[in-house]
Amino acid sequence: MIGELLFKTVVASIGISIFAVIFGLIFKGIDRKLVARMQMRVGPPIRQPFLDVVKLMSKETIVPENAIKWMYNLAPIVCLASSIIILLYIPIGGFKPLLGGHGDIILVIYLFILPALAMVAGGFASGSPFATVGAQREMVTMMSYEFPLAVVIIAVAWKLSQIGGDVFSLQFISSHPIWAEIGLLGLIGTLVLLLALIIVTPGEVAKIPFDVAEAETEIAHGLLVEYSGRNLALFYIADAVRTFAMASLVVAIFFPYSLSGLININGINENITYVIDFLFFLLKVFLVMLFSITLVRAGMARLRITQVVSVYWITVTLLALFGLVLLMWDTQFNIRWW
Repeated sequence: MIGELLFKTVVASIGISIFAVIFGLIFKGIDRKLVARMQMRVGPPIRQPFLDVVKLMSKETIVPENAIKWMYNLAPIVCLASSIIILLYIPIGGFKPLLGGHGDIILVIYLFILPALAMVAGGFASGSPFATVGAQREMVTMMSYEFPLAVVIIAVAWKLSQIGGDVFSLQFISSHPIWAEIGLLGLIGTLVLLLALIIVTPGEVAKIPFDVAEAETEIAHGLLVEYSGRNLALFYIADAVRTFAMASLVVAIFFPYSLSGLININGINENITYVIDFLFFLLKVFLVMLFSITLVRAGMARLRITQVVSVYWITVTLLALFGLVLLMWDTQFNIRWW
């Protein structure tokens, strides 16, 4: 029994890994194409990320002479593995998370730190001064966005605690949309929290304007300056998977609705319902990435590291705390908007 369960878990994990890599790269290709069009360029084909991975895998992997070799080679593996593990705790396309359980939302917050820490370790291990500067910037950025992210999660969990249940479980949060539990002040507060999480998203996945750790024009690609071949391909794939995982987390917390539930599909084969909900999930992930990453990347320039810190520690943190306060007031005054 235990062996069968373990076998199914391993097979499902492999399936989710393949799914995450494929769709992560597809969304990466779509993002690059849309940004190019917005900037009046032709841009690469959507399949370009797959071509990049194949090319990098075929290249020689060069290890710098002064690098700490075992850490240098281990960092991209840990980065990719931890990015995939995150998806094992997030409800995807109407399916329950593979490893969901009590307190998994807290675990997910910590798991999102691991890819960044792996990149920091790889940067320091490469022995390059550019990578060292990039690693220092990544650590500062990571410490900046974690607090507002935690505030958003705690605010949602606190509001849902009023209906009882395991509020720190992502499955519970996605099964009980917060929009159905709030009044007018809570609606405003939830929108503020959503805005804060949208601003955190590009920082979490190191995209413009918060990609100071990998600034090509300033520190020659920073963290990854010494990486090549297979190792660089693993970091490239991990970036796509982590971006997909972050967008999936936003969907699970704020937009967990299924299309079959919204339009009340009855009399349709259950397998068709799963397909419809899965495609609807991919659409929601794409829209989250469009508004939190693509549009921002197309219309903004890179911030300085001091600006990154001030935006997250002051502006976004105060925004998240304001949303939390509005949720608290919503409980006291109970002004309905529906």
